[in-house]
Amino acid sequence: MLNQLLYGAAYYTEYMPHERLEQDMSMMKSAGFNLIRIAESTWSTWEPQDGCFDFTALHRVLEAAQRYGISVIIGTPTYAIPPWLAKKYPDVLSNTHTGMCRYGARQNFDLTHPGYRFHAERIIRQLMESVKNYDCIIGFQLDNETKPYDTCSPRAQNMFKQWLQKRFSTVEELNREFGFAYWSNSLGDWDDLPDVRGTINASFGAEFQAFQRYLVTEFIDWQRKIIDEYRRPDQFVTHNFDFEWRNFSFGLQPDADQFEIAKALTVAGCDIYHKSEDELTGAEITFGGAIARGLKQNNYLVLETEAQGNFGWIPYPKQLRLQAFSHLANGANCVEYWHWHSIHNAIESYWKGVLSHDFSAGAVYQEAATIGRDFARLSDHLIHLKKKNSVAIMVSNRAQTGLQWFPTCQQGETPERNYNDYLRWICDSFYRLNIEYDIIPDTARDFSDYKLLVLPLLYSAPEDLISAVNHYVQNGGHLIATFKTGFSNEHLKIYPDAQPHGLTDCLGLRYDRFTKPKSVTLTSDTDMLPSGISVFDWMELLEPTTAEVLYTYSHPIWNAIPAVTLNHYGSGSAVYLGCYFDSNALDSLLSYFLPKINIPLPGPVFPLITKSGTNQLGHQIRYFFNFSNEKQVVSCSHQRAISLIDGKTIPEDKPLILDSWDFIILEEHPDAP
Repeated sequence: MLNQLLYGAAYYTEYMPHERLEQDMSMMKSAGFNLIRIAESTWSTWEPQDGCFDFTALHRVLEAAQRYGISVIIGTPTYAIPPWLAKKYPDVLSNTHTGMCRYGARQNFDLTHPGYRFHAERIIRQLMESVKNYDCIIGFQLDNETKPYDTCSPRAQNMFKQWLQKRFSTVEELNREFGFAYWSNSLGDWDDLPDVRGTINASFGAEFQAFQRYLVTEFIDWQRKIIDEYRRPDQFVTHNFDFEWRNFSFGLQPDADQFEIAKALTVAGCDIYHKSEDELTGAEITFGGAIARGLKQNNYLVLETEAQGNFGWIPYPKQLRLQAFSHLANGANCVEYWHWHSIHNAIESYWKGVLSHDFSAGAVYQEAATIGRDFARLSDHLIHLKKKNSVAIMVSNRAQTGLQWFPTCQQGETPERNYNDYLRWICDSFYRLNIEYDIIPDTARDFSDYKLLVLPLLYSAPEDLISAVNHYVQNGGHLIATFKTGFSNEHLKIYPDAQPHGLTDCLGLRYDRFTKPKSVTLTSDTDMLPSGISVFDWMELLEPTTAEVLYTYSHPIWNAIPAVTLNHYGSGSAVYLGCYFDSNALDSLLSYFLPKINIPLPGPVFPLITKSGTNQLGHQIRYFFNFSNEKQVVSCSHQRAISLIDGKTIPEDKPLILDSWDFIILEEHPDAP
C-alpha cells in the first residue's frame, strides 16, 4: 500500500538530443517529483539485435533515481517491437480486417504469434533480471494501453474456433444460438467455420470481438505471471488502461475488457487526456476516474496525463493545478505526466511535456512545482480518499459491440453517435449536477449498495442480469434505463417478446415500434420539466401499462405518444427514457427525479464542481472546483473546516469564493477553533 501521493512523469533519457540526466533529476527533485516511469517504449534500445542486450542506459537512470530519492515504475517494453523482430517473422504483424499491417507504427502485431511471445518473454526476463535489485523500483506496468490490434490471423481464428467449442457443445447449438440459418450460413462441421472477416452475422462477429478482448486479458495475465517470479512483495503490478480515443480520452474502451484484465493487477492505472484552455470541463477526469476506481473498487494511479500535451492544449495559468487535484478528488493516488520533456523528432514531436523543447524551467514547470510541494505537504490528508456514492452506472462491452453492429441510424448511414456518446450523455449529466457516480460492469449482479442503478443502452443483456435488475427494483432500488435496453441476449439474438425484454413489469410499459425522429419534440405536463425539447437519432413508441408519463412526443402523427415514463414497482421505482434528447433537458429530468428517491441535489452545478470522500485520518474531505474563467461563489452546507491549501479555518456554512480556474479543499473539523 502506498504511503505517499505519487507525482511525476514518464522519462526517456534515450530520446534526448544530448546528455542531461543529472540536470533532469535535479529539476524533478526541485519540482517535488517523486516518481518516474521508464522502459516501456524502448525494446529496440534494450535489444538492438536479436539476442544482444544492453541495459546501460537503464542502469544509469535507475542509479540516478536512487541518488535523488525518486521512485521508479518499470514498464515491460512489449507494445512496440524492434525492426529485427518484424524482419525475422514477417507474419508477426497483425493480419486484420483490412489486411496485413506494415512495420513502423506501434501496437500493430499479433499477440498470439509464438515468435512474438518467445521474444517478449525473453526481453521481460532479461529486463527483470537486470533491475530486480534496485530498491527505488516500487512497481511494474504490464505493457502499455494493450488492445488486440484486430488480429484476424489463421492462428487467431483457429483459437477462436476452440473458444466457440468450449461454449457450444455442438455446431447445431451454435447454429441455433447465432441464427446461422439466415442466408444459408449454417455449419455442418466445426471445420466449416468461415473466416470471420466476411460475416454479416452480428452474433458471430460480436463473439469474435469478445474473443479478441479475451486475448488482451490472457496476454496481461501471462505477463503478470512472469513478473511475479521476480518482484518483491512490496512492489505493485499495474497497467495503464486507456479509453475510446477522439483526440482525447472519451469513453469506454471497446477493444479490452478492462474489468476482467484488472483481476491480474494489484492496483489499477489509467491514462486520461482531455482538452484544456476554454474547453477544460473536468468531465473526462471524472469519467475516466470512475472507470479506473471501479476496476478494483479502490484507489488508482493516473499513469499518463498531459502537462502541455497536444497542440491547442497548453493550460491556462492555474489549470495544471486544477487538473492535478481533480484527479485526487476522484480517488487517484498518483498523477504522472506523459511526459517529462518534449520530444525532438517523430510523430509525437508536438505532444509537449512538462519541459518544452528548450528544456527551460518555463511556466508549466513552475506551476508543476507548486503541485509537487502541495502533494508532499498534504499527502497524509489527500491519499487513499474513499468515496461512497449513491449512483451506479453500468457499462457493457457486449452492449457497446451490439450498438456497433446495430447503430441508431438507417442501414448504410454513418452513425452520428455511438455507444460512448450516449454513455457520456448520461454520465456528464450527473457530473454537471454534482452527483458523484460509480461505474460498474455488466457482470455485477448485486446493486444493493446503491440507491440508483443506471443502464445506458444495455442492448445486450443476459437473463440473469435482467432478473437481478428486477429483484433490485422490487426490493427498494431505483432504476433509470434508456432506449435500446434489454433488446437482445448476450449473443445479440433479439428476444422474441415485448420490449424491453423481461423489464416490462418493472418499467410498467412495453413497445414494439421505433423509428428515426424527424421534427419531433418532447412535451411535459409536469411543471418542473421543460417542453419543446428536440429528439434525435432514435425514438420508441411506448405503451404504458402502469407507468406514469413524464414526456410525450409532439409531432403531427406521433403526437401524445409516451416517450419518458416513471413507474413504481414493488418497493422501488423505474424511469425509462425511450429516446435521445437535449442534455439540458436530461439535467432537468434528473433534478426532478433524484430528490424523489432521496438523492439530494448539492446545489452548485457546473462550472462549479464538488467532490467528497473520507481520508485515511477519518475526516471528510470536500473539494470545490471552478471550471470557468469567471469568479464563482459557492453557497452550500459544510461543517467547520480547515482549508488545506492555506491552513485557514472556514466557519460552518460560510460562502466560498473561487477565482477563475481555482479550487478549495476543505477537511472538516467540527471542533476546529
